[in-house]
Amino acid sequence: MSLRFLTLLSFIIIIGISCNNAEGKNSADDNSGKYVLVVHGGAGTISRQTMTPEREAQYRAGIEAALKAGYKIIEEGGEALDAVEAAVRILEDDSLFNAGKGSVFTHDGRNELDASIMDGRNRNAGAIAGVTIIKNPITAARAVMEKSEHVMLAGRGAELFAIEQNIDTVSPEYFRTEPRWRGLQRSLRADSLKKVNSTASLPADPDQKFGTVGCVALDKNGNLAAGTSTGGMNNKKYGRIGDAPIIGAGSFADNKTVAVSCTGWGEFYIRNVVAYDVSAQMEYKNMSIAEASASVIKKVGDAGGNGGLIAIDKNGNIAMPFNTSGMYRGAITKDGKIEVYFYND
Repeated sequence: MSLRFLTLLSFIIIIGISCNNAEGKNSADDNSGKYVLVVHGGAGTISRQTMTPEREAQYRAGIEAALKAGYKIIEEGGEALDAVEAAVRILEDDSLFNAGKGSVFTHDGRNELDASIMDGRNRNAGAIAGVTIIKNPITAARAVMEKSEHVMLAGRGAELFAIEQNIDTVSPEYFRTEPRWRGLQRSLRADSLKKVNSTASLPADPDQKFGTVGCVALDKNGNLAAGTSTGGMNNKKYGRIGDAPIIGAGSFADNKTVAVSCTGWGEFYIRNVVAYDVSAQMEYKNMSIAEASASVIKKVGDAGGNGGLIAIDKNGNIAMPFNTSGMYRGAITKDGKIEVYFYND
């Protein structure tokens, strides 16, 4: 076999491998090291078949608004923590998402909200759980971090603390939206049918998705931050609390490694300490952000849970893995390029 032929064959193989890798890349790989902020609006049953163009445009607008709010702060030299809070507040005020204004109902017909936030500079963190009158839970969580000696406050105590800090409160009626109320009624009917017939099955309910919102950010000083907010699980009982307000499960940030915000079936995220596990695998096993994020989502899936996460590392690389049919998610680069995705294809 001639040297000329071998050289030509090697060139063809290299070109083929390069093309295959390019086709397999996702948006994060294509812009490695260029991101400053990522947001998510929850993972679950999201498909093109059930999504109208009008509805898709509304979700896209919500994700883009959150990205722009956080990006403006970072672009002007602000802190990652401020960017995270600003982005999450936008999503909390948008009734499309299961957080703040759009929170789902408990079995008793209440809206109980949870949130957490973490500063990657020093691992300071704050969280609130089970609140019913705080307009923007992410802001209350930050107040717990910065203005108290605690990490988590819950229920009426958290509300009294928020009032003392002059954080905006509203009537519980503020959180009532008709789509979420109808979702609860469907779940209650399903409960009734199951009591009569344990094998009864109903069509998939989009309100049963494990909705959450969150943001991770990297500022110009190299600081990371993460925040997560949710209305919890539709039709939840007994004061159930999920992973969103639990540091290390729903949120985690450390300047040495990564900032993470999760969305999914909270019980599995708590048991697997998902947000922290991404950081731990990067630090102790020297895994990339993509490898570590994929590893922990696989672990959740193997255990029977579902959901996803968003993450940004200290170098501006991102990951957005999930094991559901979709996850509302978006990212923005240093130069302001916005990317928004919904589905798993």
